[in-house]
Amino acid sequence: MSRRPNTRLADLFGLAGWSKGELARLVNRQAAAQGHPQLATDTSRVRRWIELGETPRDPVPGVLAALFTERLGRVVTIEDLGLRRPGDAGTRQSIDGLPWAPRRTAEVLTEFTGMDLMLNRRGMVGAGAALAAGSALSDAMHDWLLTPPGTGASSPSDLTRGSTDTAGLDRYEAAPVGSEEIDALENSVDVFRAWDAKKGGGLQRKAVVGQLNEVGGILAYRHPPHLQRRLWGVAANLAVLAGWMSHDVGMETTAQKYFVIATHAAKEGGDRPRAGEALSRAARQMVHLGRPDEALDLMQLAKRGAGDEALPRTRAMLYTIEAWAQASLGRGQAMRRTLGEAEDLFVSDRTDVPPPSWMQMFDAADLHGMQALAYRTLAEHDPSAAPIAERHANEALELRIRDRQRSMLFDQLSLASAHFIADEPDQGTNTARLALASIRENSSLRTWERLRQMYRLTGSYEGLGTVRELREEIEAAMPRGLPASGVRV
Repeated sequence: MSRRPNTRLADLFGLAGWSKGELARLVNRQAAAQGHPQLATDTSRVRRWIELGETPRDPVPGVLAALFTERLGRVVTIEDLGLRRPGDAGTRQSIDGLPWAPRRTAEVLTEFTGMDLMLNRRGMVGAGAALAAGSALSDAMHDWLLTPPGTGASSPSDLTRGSTDTAGLDRYEAAPVGSEEIDALENSVDVFRAWDAKKGGGLQRKAVVGQLNEVGGILAYRHPPHLQRRLWGVAANLAVLAGWMSHDVGMETTAQKYFVIATHAAKEGGDRPRAGEALSRAARQMVHLGRPDEALDLMQLAKRGAGDEALPRTRAMLYTIEAWAQASLGRGQAMRRTLGEAEDLFVSDRTDVPPPSWMQMFDAADLHGMQALAYRTLAEHDPSAAPIAERHANEALELRIRDRQRSMLFDQLSLASAHFIADEPDQGTNTARLALASIRENSSLRTWERLRQMYRLTGSYEGLGTVRELREEIEAAMPRGLPASGVRV
């Protein structure tokens, strides 16, 4: 007993609106349904959890997480409730229990995906939770990420062959696997990644989360080191995809949690470049949400965390994200310098060293696409950057593989926005219509967000008939809850 209030639990308890007696009855009922009829929680015990920081014994933490998840309509984990199992303390903690102990990664992964799937079945979207600040994430994970992995690269240290850590895992799903099964899992990641690039994350998100949940169960078993590392790689790739798809449909807090899980999984597998790339996704999310200064905090850690093993192309990709954040802050000189470094790294990459699977999407088209986005963003501070954005966007569109429809949409919207900033409304209108013609085939809310940003730029030209018609078409096409003007809620 800590004799200190559990402020996390108190805050969530206040949001849930239960009385202490109601929560006690719900815990007993849920525990009985899970095969623990002997549990006898009462009001005084709930009070001790909240006011004295007492940590309840298993299965209560998991039961509480499930109850709060269903009540609040977003994933609530044991860490979110301020409840940590004995032996989980010791490392520097800032937010969300970060970084958690190596043996907890598979458990956190399985618990979080299970909660996410439960919410998905109920049609909830994970709204209402605060996104952790980039600086807080960076502070929490800095020392841990830069420390070489210990035993985590092979397996959770406290598990033995053929046994599982039962807390938070569905035992009937967990089983050891061989190389053929891992081949199939790696192939499934490629399929999901290609679908995401083509159609956006909305339609396949639940399938990715379900696959990740399965992998979490598999990781509860000890495998030979070479297989265990591959499994952690699959987990990291699926977690990044789950995070990116969640971000794509506006589930921002859920996305951030998956990026953190992916970073942990990559670190467990000894893949520092993958861990850095996972963190860079969280940075991109921050820029998208209008928090570029926090994105820069994360990018500094992502670049350092990727280590010397990162290929030049991987480092080039990281620099383009940093440049976008700098552009959002109007730091044109820093942005140009950073993009110059990205170009130098990209062309220096040795083609005889194949990139990892998770970097195969970053090609010359993506490099130009990110440069277009950075210059288009800077153009709002310095309109002279607009023609350069146009050039890069056109080059990206020339190079795009046809099945990368979402990326093509982003390029078209960057190009249209640059046209409007450069006082070229006719070209902007024509390009915007190309994007509008195909945007409905995509499940990505981010494309609609970018369209809304472009729509804002058309306001200066609504006196022109063609632009006025375009604005009316955009207003009619916008999904419900995402108005053409204003901020999404």
